[in-house]
Amino acid sequence: MSGTITPSQTNISQLSETKTTTFTSGSLVGDFFQETLALTRRLFIQLKRRPTTLIAGVIQPLMWLILFGALFQNVPQGLFGESQNYGQFLGAGIIVFTAFAGALNAGLPVMFDREFGFLNRLLVAPLTSRFSIVLASATFIVTLSFIQSAIIIAAGAFFGAGLPNILGLATIALIILLLVVGVTGLSLGLAFALPGHIELLAAVFVINLPLLFASTALAPLSFMPGWLQVVASLNPLSYAIEPIRYLYLHNDFSFGSVVMEAPFGDISFGGALLVLLVFDIVTLVAIQPLLRRRFA
Repeated sequence: MSGTITPSQTNISQLSETKTTTFTSGSLVGDFFQETLALTRRLFIQLKRRPTTLIAGVIQPLMWLILFGALFQNVPQGLFGESQNYGQFLGAGIIVFTAFAGALNAGLPVMFDREFGFLNRLLVAPLTSRFSIVLASATFIVTLSFIQSAIIIAAGAFFGAGLPNILGLATIALIILLLVVGVTGLSLGLAFALPGHIELLAAVFVINLPLLFASTALAPLSFMPGWLQVVASLNPLSYAIEPIRYLYLHNDFSFGSVVMEAPFGDISFGGALLVLLVFDIVTLVAIQPLLRRRFA
């Protein structure tokens, strides 16, 4: 005698819900990365159509490298620490300045999207997560900073600054990444907080050069008056510049290697990286409420 076993309606519903949950969670992640990739690709298409951002971001630091290097090329050897010449001393500062300036302008595309109404279209679109807008901007700026920094490193090697080994170059990339993530977060926060691009450009102008001159990019701490030494020792740029400068001068390094003698104590290589990491965390946490409010 044979019979047919029919599954209960409850079991069918549970099985359907399990498959739907698995499919949905998997597709959400895939959709998020697809959205981020599409928005990042849009930014690169804009760069391809208007490459002046990339060109200007390379020409300006090259001019600094050439002009300042020539201006101080006859200074006595040893005046700038262990560096053999001023070009070698300046190279680390120009690399960091290039990445910093690019990251500080990260909010401009978002600001223009706000003003032209494209951001509103994105906010009403059925996006999996609106944070893909922020991640796309950060990915674009990080990639652009790496390209510009690589050009500056190659130019610095050509002008006599030397070239770190493979491990040193990888560590420089990590330092640039830590700096760019924090500054990009700051710039995106300003893009959502300020009313328009005029105010954002004014903020960039006010922040850019003062932070450069109040760092160890152009001169060592020993050249500065006491108050400026304290300011430079609190500047996040100095904590990116000094480890990179150390990598140019030493093939071997450790997290305990002293890279900066600040007024309040010696800063180790690992300590500098930790400061940059804390800077990233503080910046990203600080802009979270603003982003949630804007994306709500």
